[in-house]
Amino acid sequence: MSKLISILTPCFNESGNIEELYSRICRSIDSLTQYDFEIIFIDNSSEDDTVEILKKMAVKDHRIKIIVNQRNFGYLRSPYWGMMQTRGMATIAMSSDLQDPPELIPAFLAEWERGWKVVLATKPVSYTNPLLHFVRRLYYKMLDGISDIKLVRDATGFGLYDKEVLDQVRNIADPYPYLRGMICEFGYPIKTLPFEQPRRKSGISKNNFYILFDLAMLGIVSHSMLPLRLATFVGIGFGVFSFIVGAYYLLMKLLYWDAFVLGLAPLVVGFFFVSSLLLIFIGLLGEYIGSIHTYVRNRPVVIEKERINF
Repeated sequence: MSKLISILTPCFNESGNIEELYSRICRSIDSLTQYDFEIIFIDNSSEDDTVEILKKMAVKDHRIKIIVNQRNFGYLRSPYWGMMQTRGMATIAMSSDLQDPPELIPAFLAEWERGWKVVLATKPVSYTNPLLHFVRRLYYKMLDGISDIKLVRDATGFGLYDKEVLDQVRNIADPYPYLRGMICEFGYPIKTLPFEQPRRKSGISKNNFYILFDLAMLGIVSHSMLPLRLATFVGIGFGVFSFIVGAYYLLMKLLYWDAFVLGLAPLVVGFFFVSSLLLIFIGLLGEYIGSIHTYVRNRPVVIEKERINF
């Protein structure tokens, strides 16, 4: 009996890319006759004709399965929900913007057959915005340094995940997961395949500043307690420093009562500096509390509008 392989593609307003993506997926898997495939598209309530195009494709190819969300549930929850719906012995996840090349599918499966439970594509070279690519690499280097686990640098989530690994994800039932970190936390050996990430061919990137910042904070909150401990250390340090400075100014004032003038500048600068630090650390504390709040609300990850070919 042939092994079932799931290919998952989240999409949102990708009408200009979806047909080429499907065509390239088919060309990549047509020679892999030893496997059966299901190709799952989960649409995050697209505002263009992405769903209509998918439905036409699903009529011709029953390997295509479609999940349409009731509304846009965000860039994390929708792909995560789609991954939880796969039935294959392994699941290959890729974006629908053609920046994750489907031509790597045979290489993923070859490494999986060699015994690797997780095979991740990494992008040491990217032809997207060079500044954004540099900032991302810098962030992941920093995150790797402060996290409790070893993370895979330059990974985007594009790769193959064995059913055993995804069953562990299903057991956690995290409503807002940092999936690439969660996979590393399980401790399964990870095989990496480097590739050069091309530019987006059609449409615009959905990753605005807020989304990228949210993802960055989620990664920190999910895998490090260092920011909270840093706030404690900084508070202790400034407390000691303030005591020393206060004692120094008191001594100088007592010794040189008429000649020593403090002035307002040090007070104003010090006030705004300490206030800025307080706001930063309160914001970090709020991120941790917000993460707990998201988890305990126990709301559904996604509410589906319809399913096709399931």
